[in-house]
Amino acid sequence: MTAGRSAPACMAVALIVFAVSMEARAASISLVPSTMPRIATVDERYQSYNVEMAEVIGGKFWKPYDKPGEASPEPRRPATTSSDAVPKIGQDPAMFTARPPVDLANARLRALAAALGPAYVRVSGTWANSVYFQDSDELAPPAPAKGFQGVLTRPEWAGVVDFSHAVDAEIVTSFAISEGVRDSAGIWTPDQARRFLAYTQSIGGDIAAAEFFNEPSFAAMGGAPPGYDAAAYARDFHVFLPFAKKIAPDMLIVGPGSVGEGVTLMPGPLLKTADLLAATEPVLDVFSYHFYGAASERCASLGAGIAVTTAVAALSEEWLSRTDQTNSFYQGLRDQFEPGKPVWVTETADAACGGNRWAPTFLDSFRYLDQLGRLAKRGVAVVFHNTLASSEYGLIDQNSLTPRPNYWAAVLWRRLMGTTVLEAGAYQPGLHIYAHCLRDHPGGVTVLAINTSRTQAETIELPMPAQRYTLAVEKLEDTHVQLNGHELRMASNDQLPPLRSEPTPSGHVKLAPASITFLAFPNAGNGSCH
Repeated sequence: MTAGRSAPACMAVALIVFAVSMEARAASISLVPSTMPRIATVDERYQSYNVEMAEVIGGKFWKPYDKPGEASPEPRRPATTSSDAVPKIGQDPAMFTARPPVDLANARLRALAAALGPAYVRVSGTWANSVYFQDSDELAPPAPAKGFQGVLTRPEWAGVVDFSHAVDAEIVTSFAISEGVRDSAGIWTPDQARRFLAYTQSIGGDIAAAEFFNEPSFAAMGGAPPGYDAAAYARDFHVFLPFAKKIAPDMLIVGPGSVGEGVTLMPGPLLKTADLLAATEPVLDVFSYHFYGAASERCASLGAGIAVTTAVAALSEEWLSRTDQTNSFYQGLRDQFEPGKPVWVTETADAACGGNRWAPTFLDSFRYLDQLGRLAKRGVAVVFHNTLASSEYGLIDQNSLTPRPNYWAAVLWRRLMGTTVLEAGAYQPGLHIYAHCLRDHPGGVTVLAINTSRTQAETIELPMPAQRYTLAVEKLEDTHVQLNGHELRMASNDQLPPLRSEPTPSGHVKLAPASITFLAFPNAGNGSCH
């Protein structure tokens, strides 16, 4: 303590210095949208989504979390503690529950999906690895054929094609690789894939892009034959590739679609993506990977070694930056094995295994929009959220078809953030700022400002008037969200409500703690936005 100065006086000085420093910090955050340089371009369908094959055919998908007072079955533990123990998808009643096929003809679901278009709809997931396509108009058999886990009927796939046309979502998919599609030597055969593609074409459908199969890095968990390795993957891929190029020459070949590296999700037999790519050599049109920063508590019940997170950490830089960590890992492999190819993240959400308990709440919207902003700056062309309307991580509640906070965040992104990515400046502690050209407004700019502090308001300076769209809630784990102080709800006729902005003059703008704000500058005059 300095001699001659009392403790209260020192405390007062410290508080004054802190207040002045915070004020100086706030005043220093100035936006200059007219001169923000272009740094990247994303696909017109940048913000896309998954409808899992398990949803299309009806199958055992992630079980909803118990309601208060309910008790779930005890999870089945692996019979061995070996790292080779493989969880069997769909078998543990504590993790999975049966669900009927999704009604993709539902008018409300289509209205909600159409508001996100143009987009890609990826129909894949683990169940796609072992689904039998019944190429006839007969009813589905009570049980799938040997070597398969489920059955995809013609009407079910026709529903996907019709949905894609109605909502302006081009189809991305993958193919079965289970024992049912293999010959006596265990080699992949294209008969099922040929029937599937031919039927799609016969009903006026088109598959824009396809991965060979879902998540080859976890091949054993995904239904591949025992002992499947990188050499087996390459052997199969070299059958698949010429077949696909001949039968569907305009279909982009996307891959490998790996998951589990960069951020370790769970123990088990993991095939390294570097080994898969080294075995196949450069063959892809698009490089893809999946990203989950953690596994939900469903998979955490499997035992030690599962990466998890907490609601307390949901706004932390450590949690949000896991996106960068994993992207650096996979883009490094892209640069090494498939240089120059576009990068797609074909599956992502807050947590694998259906999402965390707070995934349906506003708390996850920070991760959702921050992730879109980070990946766009890093040059990722398309990001597929998992899922559109299933489990806790769905943008829409699967039962009521009520839009969740992430859905409204997605609609605002779609309407305001164009395909040209601008440099808005470096991250500030607690305040992340992203900028794109304003969609459909030449010269216009949209700035996305995310205040991740739960207690500290932030102030930014606007050099010109803007149209403001602020998302906020009373409690971070609310499942309904307010736009400029008004709760967003669907109209009775399944129409989206107007998403009205609030005119905001130039000067200082305060951003409340734990809030998300889009600022549209239609008259920014940015030369990169023409």
